[in-house]
Amino acid sequence: MLKRVFMAPDPGRARLRFAARGVLGIGLAVTVCGLAGHSLTGAVTGGLAALLALFTVTDATVRGQAVTTALLPAVGLPVLAAAAELHDRPVARGLALLAVVGAGVYARRWGPRGHSLGVFAFMTFFVAQFLHTGPEQLPELYAAVLLSLLTASAVRFGLWCYERRTPPPPAPVAPVGERGLARATTRQSVQATAAAGFALVVGQLVSGDRWYWAVGATWWIFVNTTSRGETLVRGFRRILGTVLGIALGLAVAVPAAGAVVPTAVLVAVCVFGIFYSAAVSYTWMMLSVTLLAELLYGLLGVLDPALLGVRLAETGVGALGALLAVLLVLPITTHATTDAWIQRALRCVHACTAEATARLAGAPGADPASRVAELELLLGRVRLSVAPLVHPLNPVRARKRRARRVLALLDDCAREIRGLAAVAADPEASHDVRFAAACRRVERAVEALTEGRADTVTAPADRSHVTEPALAHLHGLERALAELATPLRGPAGSPLAEA
Repeated sequence: MLKRVFMAPDPGRARLRFAARGVLGIGLAVTVCGLAGHSLTGAVTGGLAALLALFTVTDATVRGQAVTTALLPAVGLPVLAAAAELHDRPVARGLALLAVVGAGVYARRWGPRGHSLGVFAFMTFFVAQFLHTGPEQLPELYAAVLLSLLTASAVRFGLWCYERRTPPPPAPVAPVGERGLARATTRQSVQATAAAGFALVVGQLVSGDRWYWAVGATWWIFVNTTSRGETLVRGFRRILGTVLGIALGLAVAVPAAGAVVPTAVLVAVCVFGIFYSAAVSYTWMMLSVTLLAELLYGLLGVLDPALLGVRLAETGVGALGALLAVLLVLPITTHATTDAWIQRALRCVHACTAEATARLAGAPGADPASRVAELELLLGRVRLSVAPLVHPLNPVRARKRRARRVLALLDDCAREIRGLAAVAADPEASHDVRFAAACRRVERAVEALTEGRADTVTAPADRSHVTEPALAHLHGLERALAELATPLRGPAGSPLAEA
């Protein structure tokens, strides 16, 4: 896990900038709330609003990000009002929360904006339970949310808008299914609502005060997953991250006991960990989230070891609810989803190659950097989708070997693409007429692999004598694609049977 987080590729230091800006934006938002005279409850609410605005808004353009950020209060404030008004009416509160869960997951069919608004709506309801918000607190919390969103926007779109220089890659959207219940987002909406209902009822039996932890665990297990296998692995990683976070909390958060200065420093470290690790390790992200929650409870003066035990139990309830839902309610198998992500990654490989070759040829406007970043995101989705097949507990060894081979070869492709993009970025690099021929061979290989003709991909000629860097990377890419044809010719025409 350490290697996955701290040695994972970070093209253009995108994750580092993302995390640093998150710490800056949230820190300034909380500071502004404090200067405005808001209570600790208001500052926590504002900090969460800033975190969500900086973390979950992933539109492909700066303008799109600004529009989504501006829409966050339109969904968050009414939900916050409903949560506060229903605080003392458990049945109505539970039904309202289930409606928010179902609508929030269903909204993902509209892409990154729907996803961001759905997450913000759910987390607004969640924080109202976390802070035991009543109607009398609504004016202050409204002000804190709006002030924090303005502060976070000033950081994101004014002080440090690095996306203006390097446009972000489009966030990968789950492959679209048919209409109705054949659509993945519709099926997941039903699954998540059923799982949240189970978590709400059983969570109440575990703790009448902290039941919302179980629903929160269920919600976040369903975020950024599509298939049954992805959801199961994410549930396992959430529990593991929670266990590690509780263990660390006993050593760090409990001794801190809410002391302002050390707690503030540790909160900043946790925020950085959430942003920096989210793209590469859900376990590490959950460790950071768990420790952050413990530190906030320390500030509120209610942290003790027994509370941490309740959190672990509620997380287990939420994971169990998600497990039952994906197994019994409109299950979505791993096979088709993973194949779709692999094909999209391969097409992106070709697009990266074409952009780099055009850049070397002197084409104006050709820049492979954004495509390379997009490829990293797509490979992250492939890893997430294949995770159930390569998990240590998976007993089917042959399928596991094929899946691992596919991941290794896709990583080889990404490494060659990064090297090619680096060469293309060098203003001294020269064009070679052989680039176009190599690019055409890559294109033909990708077309064969994505059209189910892996058996037509042949091994490239030995070109180990080539010393020109760009050509060497192109030939390395050819070899990786040719080797990828073997596992893709596995049983059922895929490295993945139904899972």
